[in-house]
Amino acid sequence: MSKYQYDQEAWLLTDLFAGIDDPQIQESLEGIESQIQEFEGWRARLDSDLDPATFLEIVQAYEQLVLELYRLLGFAGLSYSADTQNQAVQALQARFRQISADADNRTLFFKLWWKQIDDSDAGRYLDGSGGYHYWLEALRLERPYTLSEPEERIVNLKDVNGSQALTTLYSTITNRYSFTMEVDGEAQELTREELNVYYRHNDPEVRAAAYQELYRVYGEDLPVLGQIYQAIARDWHSENIDLRGYESPIAVRNLYNDVPDDVVDLLLEVCQSNAHIFQSYFKLKAKWLGVEKMRRYDLYAPVVATERKYEFRDAVDLVLTSYEHFDPHIAQLAERVFAEHHLDSEVRKGKRGGAFCSTISPDLTPWLLQSYTGRPDDVATLAHELGHAVHSMLANHHTALTQGASLPLAETASTFGEMLVIDRLLAKDPDPEMRRDLLFRQMDQNYATIMRQAYFALFERDAHNRIKEGATIDELSALYAENLASQFGDSIELSDDFKLEWMVVPHIYSVPFYVYAYAFGQLLVLSLYQQYLADGDNFKNRYRDLLSAGGSDAPVLILERAGIDIHSAEFWQGGFDVLKASLAQLEALELPE
Repeated sequence: MSKYQYDQEAWLLTDLFAGIDDPQIQESLEGIESQIQEFEGWRARLDSDLDPATFLEIVQAYEQLVLELYRLLGFAGLSYSADTQNQAVQALQARFRQISADADNRTLFFKLWWKQIDDSDAGRYLDGSGGYHYWLEALRLERPYTLSEPEERIVNLKDVNGSQALTTLYSTITNRYSFTMEVDGEAQELTREELNVYYRHNDPEVRAAAYQELYRVYGEDLPVLGQIYQAIARDWHSENIDLRGYESPIAVRNLYNDVPDDVVDLLLEVCQSNAHIFQSYFKLKAKWLGVEKMRRYDLYAPVVATERKYEFRDAVDLVLTSYEHFDPHIAQLAERVFAEHHLDSEVRKGKRGGAFCSTISPDLTPWLLQSYTGRPDDVATLAHELGHAVHSMLANHHTALTQGASLPLAETASTFGEMLVIDRLLAKDPDPEMRRDLLFRQMDQNYATIMRQAYFALFERDAHNRIKEGATIDELSALYAENLASQFGDSIELSDDFKLEWMVVPHIYSVPFYVYAYAFGQLLVLSLYQQYLADGDNFKNRYRDLLSAGGSDAPVLILERAGIDIHSAEFWQGGFDVLKASLAQLEALELPE
């Protein structure tokens, strides 16, 4: 009998509010208004003679306001993710976003004052800022790109009714999609998550049909989805390049991540120079599939006859046992998600696609969303999202302003958790076919997390520039087709329908240039995992320290303390060297007769 007994269910949000009609929501709104009014009283006292103790009191008051706003926005966002078609929830989310923008505008004076004071005064306040030090330091990085208070107010309001509204529209449209496929002679109506299952089907015609149906449905809304993306990219350029003065569209995300532009450029360059590793892998996989060349439809095709299914309880037990084998405390933290009913793992129409982990405040266990269908990939996703939750909980001793890791480091615990599960499966299952499937799966996953995401970022970089020059939607699709051709070379047969793939990637709509964080995190974890295998318990202490840092310092400094230099091409190449060794291991396997 499994040690961990948890069933598939929807989450509970009662740690936030009892429901959208909870009277505590109105009480919270009234409390926020009171807090804002009190905070506005500090405006007249802001000058260079402000003593450090009073400055700290202002920062703490700001944090308390942020915590209350996070609670409201988190509740609305989680409710929307659970049912994207619920009009009452849509209205609630829009209302809370407007309230948040208003709060941001009315408290903006403090951030603007802080960014503009001279370095000597700032140093005085930083010395006594305690756990708020890095948040304050990072704000001052934005100093060259900060507008006047009236302009910043307008931008905040513009975002609520502009780019944020557009991303919500994209999500609402695409999450209502249903897909129809004939499987085993029977027509089925599927959600996006259910359709994804067939990308790994044994039958190549079923795989092709799944992708064709995906792009048929999205393609019917090509004019709408394309215009949404164009508008988001134009807005990004207008605000950040034209008004704020950033050098490039991607530089905005780099500053937000506090990762130097040259490091991101280096990462993407090293990824491009190693595209041949995966091209060689796809040629090898074609041999295992018994075809001369794989089609793009076959990218995630299984190399074994039957894909294993995992009951939800078995998956939970596997993941938590893997975590426990590594560190019992980490397993205890992960189990809190299940014990407190903070995981929505059901498959439902209208539910947001994909998976995520959401931290609302340091004192609350994070909420996780996925649609669990029993595939091995779903087990990996469960391990991944629980890793995010563990990362958050290990850093919950920090302030609400510094708990969350920057995007490039945010994928560390999640990806590491996946690797723990894969290694446990390899260790406990002697079946050669199972081991072979897992080894191929690892390479598939590394491709999806590193190379695919890096090329998404390269597409975004080109697309933002081309949209500014007036590119049409069809020209963006042609640009993406060129991106695929560069990525795959002659290793894959590309069909014309994949030129629409950029439209089905929600991150490029909702969080421009987010995607390179996946490649950053995966290559980082490949390096860390090698340290773990070589150094055991000594590594575990360094690993816990890295996660416990959360977002309390610059990523470069957090990694330096772990002995990692992200300015070094050799570091990034080291991750690809691990992949080369994995490829060699696969090449050494004996092909079936």
